[in-house]
Amino acid sequence: MSVSLVSNGYLEDMSSKIKLKPVPWEGYQRGGVITPEEHALIKKIDRQPKAKTESLLLSDGQTYAHLYLGLLKKVQRLDTMQYILVLVADALADHDERIPLFTRTVESDPELPYTPLTRALDMQDEFLQLKAAQILTVLLCAEVRPLGPSQLHHFLGTLATMVQSNSPNKHDVGVQCLEALLARPECRQAVWAVPGIIAGLVEILKHKQGPQMCYQVAFCFWLLTFEQNIAEEINKKFDIIPLLTTVAQNAVKEKVIRVIIATFRNLVSKAPRQNLPAMLVAQLLPFVKNLSGRKWTDEDIIEDVQYLRDELAANFQSLTTYDEYTSELASGHLSWSPVHESDDFWKENATKLNEKDYGQLKTLLQLLSDSRDPVVLAVAVHDIGQYVKHYERGKKIINDLGAKRRVMELMSHSDPDVRYRALVSVQQLVSQPWITV
Repeated sequence: MSVSLVSNGYLEDMSSKIKLKPVPWEGYQRGGVITPEEHALIKKIDRQPKAKTESLLLSDGQTYAHLYLGLLKKVQRLDTMQYILVLVADALADHDERIPLFTRTVESDPELPYTPLTRALDMQDEFLQLKAAQILTVLLCAEVRPLGPSQLHHFLGTLATMVQSNSPNKHDVGVQCLEALLARPECRQAVWAVPGIIAGLVEILKHKQGPQMCYQVAFCFWLLTFEQNIAEEINKKFDIIPLLTTVAQNAVKEKVIRVIIATFRNLVSKAPRQNLPAMLVAQLLPFVKNLSGRKWTDEDIIEDVQYLRDELAANFQSLTTYDEYTSELASGHLSWSPVHESDDFWKENATKLNEKDYGQLKTLLQLLSDSRDPVVLAVAVHDIGQYVKHYERGKKIINDLGAKRRVMELMSHSDPDVRYRALVSVQQLVSQPWITV
């Protein structure tokens, strides 16, 4: 559990440059910022050869842990704060046994070790923020006791900002911090309570990242889906199943496919009812069948692929055509599958949308209201026209549910297919006879 847990080229390069810059420790002592004792201690280690530094940390590590964090708490200058963080990271690098030296500082000062590090997160300096995040992750992951909200809340808010930023370095460090923290169950629930983190991870994946970043983000999802409540809700809220399926289909590295398949296994084993329909709609079954015929170096992926194939195949065999339609509705991913344009399907099934207090119809109307995907909107508005065409009271129900206005609005949508499908549906709404109760 060393600083290498979170590694980044920018941090390493900047750390090397920061070590070469002099720090005005004498000025800090004259100004009363640091004590003569603190000045004497820091001068012993400041810009000294590594061998001497290691010797001092070996003989007096606890004193220097207190010193570094105490100085970080006092100073205001960004360049000095940068230097102190580099000293902390160097002390921890390849020395896991020194981590307790820093976590134990709380025994003499309740603000240590986390308050000064958290303050560094708020500074308008990318290096300070990322270096503090690196060190915080190492210390938090090493805590023996479960982490509480007070220790995590501020840091997770910063990680949400990092994974949603446009900075590749912030993406890199933020995702690595999350990978490490999510190994702890209490951190999974805390991360889940910050929607911006999950949304940021989803956006990173959508922008066709390289294999390593795809693997790291998928690894975060894998860890999250060990929690029952998260496995039940994550696809409904963030639509990760079709996204992860696409990433896996395009992946060239075995480890990317392996972690995504393991994530899918978690989703199926923890929450089959919530996730199997979306997997079938995402065409995961033919993809998994294809995977089962490949040669793999990792035995775990063979077992996970077999498990997924069996579960998906069993679920697929039990589906009726209408089940497929409702699965597609539940997934939120409507596409031009054959059922939508089949008159026979609508003649047979239009009234089924009314069951359970118009449950399926309301789901369809919700997609019409909420989706920004032109294909989903085109299919949804088409389906409403089919419902009205094949169910004589459909016009009144659509009107009573307040959807007629939305259908008419879509006639001016920017996408030509949405406009056309909306026009045809409006014609159905206007031409069908009004049936009263």
